[in-house]
Amino acid sequence: MAMEGEEPISDQEKVRIVSDFILHSPPGEFNEVFNDVRGLVNNDTFLKERTCWAFALYNKEQTLPIKIENSEYPVLITKFNDLGSNRFFDPRSKQSFKFDHLRKEPSNYESWEPDLESEVWRSAFETEFTLYTSLHYKHGTCSIFSKREGILTIITVCIEDHEFQAKNFWNGRWRSQWIFTVGPNNIDIFGFLRIHIHYYENGNVQLVASREIKDSITFTSEELAIKDVLKITETAENEYQIAITENYQAMSETTFKALRRQLPVTRTKIDWNKIISYSIAKEFKTQ
Repeated sequence: MAMEGEEPISDQEKVRIVSDFILHSPPGEFNEVFNDVRGLVNNDTFLKERTCWAFALYNKEQTLPIKIENSEYPVLITKFNDLGSNRFFDPRSKQSFKFDHLRKEPSNYESWEPDLESEVWRSAFETEFTLYTSLHYKHGTCSIFSKREGILTIITVCIEDHEFQAKNFWNGRWRSQWIFTVGPNNIDIFGFLRIHIHYYENGNVQLVASREIKDSITFTSEELAIKDVLKITETAENEYQIAITENYQAMSETTFKALRRQLPVTRTKIDWNKIISYSIAKEFKTQ
């Protein structure tokens, strides 16, 4: 990785550089980035042994959906269902599994027992959010996790959707994470919404954006509580997706044109109107 005449790069610096490339891979392009850094390092043993932690962190940050045995639905790979030693659990099918972060393959399935104190709430949220995800996201996957902290039940809802359009030179991923802290008669709500889009036809443009939501509700019944929570979730996610679309259109006429030279290396002008015609952000929502 050093140029002729320059001092060789230390192994520590190689790890830092390669890990940085891996962790910043655009959605749907991990394999391409990995193959590129693999060619630069030219040492598979070094790459796997010294940067395997970056593969795991990337997959958890991306909330990677994985099809597993004995389940109709995929499960998301997240920090919330990480059991350590590359094992994860799926609360929906009540099983755990070993996960190869490089090959993206599950194996070595075992039964897994949920926390019974929080399972009633978790199961109820799972039913409603599975329906919500299927109605609002074209290829959406959700996983719901729970735990008890004293008198509180913590419900974490993770939603992932993606659209990979390599033939059209763009890829994108939507991620939302909702944490519902359930008390005796109230629920505190925290949401974190993220979108990452990479457009690379005759250029290289990435849109990375996020938004936080905080709210709370009081309730008298579990059923009404979940309906109120769903209403807040749906409103926030709809508003954010509309805002992303509007900002993307506005940026095409201002920021993008100001940032890029009139003629890129291809010596061909970028058709900004063509970029807008794709309406990338809209692909994440079904009509």
